[in-house]
Amino acid sequence: MSEAPDPEVVELATKIFDLARQGDTAALTAYVDAGVPANLTNDSGDSLVMLAAYHGHADAVRALLERGADANRANDRGQTPLAGAVFKGETPVIRALLDGGADPAAGTPSAVDTARMFAKTELLELFGAA
Repeated sequence: MSEAPDPEVVELATKIFDLARQGDTAALTAYVDAGVPANLTNDSGDSLVMLAAYHGHADAVRALLERGADANRANDRGQTPLAGAVFKGETPVIRALLDGGADPAAGTPSAVDTARMFAKTELLELFGAA
């Protein structure tokens, strides 16, 4: 039997996930630099990188990757930050993730699959999958 999470810890984690969604790079990196795991995930398996990427915050994505976050970390549904950025059409985020080592073939659907689904030929070319 696991014990209930500390409400203060839950509140802090919620705040940090919101910082990723909002793209508050300075505050987000301050927390990570102070010891919050760069690969922290929420109850759906969404990482800080996933949340920042999905909401179009390339600077936050870059900062998290520089601090050791995994560019390919999939959420509980098998989705990667790169596939989410392709879905949302966030070109600066896509470039930041690729620069950080994101694999266009990772995840379900992968970024390549997502680009094909939405006929984004320029991204297929970028991924070398045209």
